[in-house]
Amino acid sequence: MPSIYIETFGCQMNEADSRYIAERAAAAGYSVASAAEEANVIVLNTCTVRDNAERRAYGRMNHLNALKRVDPSLRLVVTGCLAEQDRDRMKKLAPHVDAIFGTRELAALGEQLAAWQTNFDDVDFSDDRALLTSLGGRGDAISDAFSHLRAFVTVQRGCSYYCTFCIVPHVRGRFDHRPPKAILDETRERIAQGAREIVLVGQTVNAWNDPASSDDFGDLCRSIAALPGLERLGFISPHPKDFTEKILDDLCSLEQLNPRIHLPLQSGSDALLRRMNRKYTLAQFDGIVQSIRRRLPECAITTDLIVGFPGETANDFQATLDYVRSGVFANAFSFIYSIRRGTPAARWAQVPRALALERFAELLEAQNAVTRAYHDSHVGRTVRVLIVGDSKKGASRLTSKALDNVTVVAPKPADYPYPQTPWLDVAIETAHVWGCTGTVVGRAARFADAGMPVMRPLLDLIASA
Repeated sequence: MPSIYIETFGCQMNEADSRYIAERAAAAGYSVASAAEEANVIVLNTCTVRDNAERRAYGRMNHLNALKRVDPSLRLVVTGCLAEQDRDRMKKLAPHVDAIFGTRELAALGEQLAAWQTNFDDVDFSDDRALLTSLGGRGDAISDAFSHLRAFVTVQRGCSYYCTFCIVPHVRGRFDHRPPKAILDETRERIAQGAREIVLVGQTVNAWNDPASSDDFGDLCRSIAALPGLERLGFISPHPKDFTEKILDDLCSLEQLNPRIHLPLQSGSDALLRRMNRKYTLAQFDGIVQSIRRRLPECAITTDLIVGFPGETANDFQATLDYVRSGVFANAFSFIYSIRRGTPAARWAQVPRALALERFAELLEAQNAVTRAYHDSHVGRTVRVLIVGDSKKGASRLTSKALDNVTVVAPKPADYPYPQTPWLDVAIETAHVWGCTGTVVGRAARFADAGMPVMRPLLDLIASA
């Protein structure tokens, strides 16, 4: 059976697209490989929102050319936002790439995979490729005992807001909302496949609407929550301007809603928000925060922040820093502004790199203190988490996610794994900036089930013997 290796750069939209590519490949007779050296087709699903992701993608294309030189039958494919933006440029910079598919051409990629499938029936590359040094990378969309538990369902693509720093409308197009029936049908399928948590994904997810019925994002979430078997519901990534009181009422009335809402601020300065074309002020943003807090007092609010945006003054940065220090965000994804070709901000006078780095370090220190305090509040509690899989730092520990998206790591009980009981109760013992650690004390098949006892970790049993 031929195999496909998928490597993903960027956001949850790309993660959802990679899962779609893997499913189309499986339907065409491919298995999904965990290493590039083991694949007949390599897909790089690229991002161009940040300069670092773009440079990494081009570097990876050239790195993987070593496989092409050893095995000319290999097919190297690039898709995603960078493919959409750089199609002609990519052909010059990476001529060894066999095919380029933009963000709106994933169905065509599926057809191409099917057409290539018979070409690999008799390919044996084990001897030649064994001579290569490992090419690294992390394979995505690989099915394991737990990969199906959190399912991404795309509800909306593209964006029509044209923030001055953002390339998304240019590479993913304007708003394109999926019909509600398609969304509900896919969600039912994911639940039937064993998903315990559904994550609705969109470039501006809460802007979703159905022109035929005038339903908005709140109506959609209520319809999804009514599906039999749905245990937990989340979504990413919304725009603050699209959170109406009605949508917040709808969302916060759902028992299955995870107590975490991502609310991208970008800057605490009204002047910069205008330059960014964000369509809200800090006071309006904070009003949304307070509206969420009134409805869900324990909700973790996370955000995105940009440092060093063109024209950012000391006062602009201080406004962001002051708001972060107020403790409003449980966590933040912070970035130094990077020029995106084709956006208005790329033509403006830039903040000196050294100054941007200095401000970034100060902001990171401030948010880390708030995040650590938030994680400290979990110590001494027992929280229910969903298994992700092995810890990256060793197979003796497992990684999981709490409902507020906090990473929780714990030693594996002696009777682990628990493919049929993926909900765990973990007694939190220590907190870190990255998350929490603790001990597994229970397990359950469904979120609402009472926890069953587990065996102590194997090392504990040996030590007490």
